[in-house]
Amino acid sequence: TEDVDKVLISANNLFPVEIKENLTFKKTQLTGYYKNPIILYKIQLNDKILCLETLKFISDQLNLSDKENLTYNIKNHLDKKNLYLRFDKQLAFASILKFSTKDPIHLKIHFETRTTREIIDLAKELGLIL
Repeated sequence: TEDVDKVLISANNLFPVEIKENLTFKKTQLTGYYKNPIILYKIQLNDKILCLETLKFISDQLNLSDKENLTYNIKNHLDKKNLYLRFDKQLAFASILKFSTKDPIHLKIHFETRTTREIIDLAKELGLIL
């Protein structure tokens, strides 16, 4: 029962301006447990430089409290070669990036060739964690 356009704007706001214009949302229709319709939107960004620019953009937007929280809980956000971040959908609509677990926008960053330690080091280098 959400306004799809607003959700897409919120998701779009996780990316730097120069990347936004090249994003394509892929729509998938799913059915929930109670047979309710679910619409899933995905963005796939394969360019390593654009991915790093996006992570740096996110890092620059986050407040110290979120960075501290991610630093202390980084292992809960890692799974094999993936980093998972969840953002407040309502605040993202207003271009404010804040982590949230309630009805969030999910961001999964897959690293083809990096180990967990290398992902943590990169997150530190980009300022996502302290």
